[in-house]
Amino acid sequence: MADAGVGRPRGMSSIKEVLGSWGDIRQLLRGGQSGSIVPVVIPKDNRGLRWLTLVWIALWLFATGAISATTDADWLMVPAVLGAVLALALAALWWWRSSIVEIEEGTVGVLTKFGAIAGPGLMPGRHYLWHPWARVAYVVDVTTEIPYNAPVLACPTHENVPLKSIEFFLKFRILDAVQFVQTIGAGNFDLVLSNSVQDAIRQRSRMVRTERAYDLRGSDVADMQELLNRQLARYGVQILGCNIPDVQLPTQYRQHISTRERVAKELSAYEKEWELTRKRRIDTLLMDIERSKKVRDAKVIEVNASLNKARKDVAQMLEEQETEAQRVKYEIETRGRTNLVAAQGEARAQEQLATAYRDNRAVLGYELARRRLDVGAQLANSAPQPVIVQTDGGSGDSSALSTLMLAQLLPQLGQSNGKRAQRAIAQHDDALESLADKAARALDDQK
Repeated sequence: MADAGVGRPRGMSSIKEVLGSWGDIRQLLRGGQSGSIVPVVIPKDNRGLRWLTLVWIALWLFATGAISATTDADWLMVPAVLGAVLALALAALWWWRSSIVEIEEGTVGVLTKFGAIAGPGLMPGRHYLWHPWARVAYVVDVTTEIPYNAPVLACPTHENVPLKSIEFFLKFRILDAVQFVQTIGAGNFDLVLSNSVQDAIRQRSRMVRTERAYDLRGSDVADMQELLNRQLARYGVQILGCNIPDVQLPTQYRQHISTRERVAKELSAYEKEWELTRKRRIDTLLMDIERSKKVRDAKVIEVNASLNKARKDVAQMLEEQETEAQRVKYEIETRGRTNLVAAQGEARAQEQLATAYRDNRAVLGYELARRRLDVGAQLANSAPQPVIVQTDGGSGDSSALSTLMLAQLLPQLGQSNGKRAQRAIAQHDDALESLADKAARALDDQK
């Protein structure tokens, strides 16, 4: 079988089917061969018809025994029959042992009779192929998700700029082993799959501009997967997933892109540096603002404390002033009520004084009139009384001596009567003064 890797791009996977013994099937399906993917193994069939040799020997021994029975060498009949039976037993054992085949788990055996595929395939497990010309022609892996890498070279972009390569990776699984082997086979499937992948990638690259070529990496390729599934469904194969891991631009264009990327990185670094500087300045301003806010809050708290204290002092002062005003009010009201009561009392006293004054005035008038009468009586008593000197002319006592003596006695009598009158007047004045004092004291008491 020709090497499937000849003429392929470097790194591209290859799929092939190989011939191997039953003991190597597992290793070939799981590990491949020479870096190639092996989803199909053609097992070496050691059955053949070699067991028929023993059958022919048994028939010859039966014939020998029959012939020896008709001749004098009849002693050969028993050994010949025993040898024939033994040969038939060995042939049957050989036939039974060669008819056993064991299909690995996760694989399907494709059965052929007379070289044509027969049946839907053998499931994993032990099977007996009693038909002499029944063979397991292929063992196909139907459970493993087979990875396939297909780099496509010189893919032109929308501007017809050939890209250096586009890496394409996919995973597929064989769903129908009989359909796969019968319609295409592993070697032909490798060519079909690589051509389908290249066509799909070239169509995708034609839709992309060169400067946007790197956008193909990791892009959504669900449409390509759907397209490949439609193309490969008739071979019994399903694409499970695919993606574009890498895109390589031409060297000159890559240098241009690298320059642009370097400039973009420098611009990004400058923007990051400027962003850090701006952020640092913003943080510094925010810290200053926070510090100013704290100072402002402290001052506000201090002002509020002073304001509360001033309000408290004002409230206390207002309370004291209100208390003082209430006290003054009560004092004024008390004083007013006292003055009112005093005025009312004084008015009543004045009224009583007036009444008493009227009464006292009549009494004083009466008393003064009585005093006057008494004084008049005293004055009348004290008034000079005429002294009648009766001289008896007949006695002849009319001498000059008696006249002189009488003249001296009369002034003395007048003086004594004047003194008594003055004393009476003084007593009258004293009585008036005492009455006036009593009236004044009475008025004061009434006030």
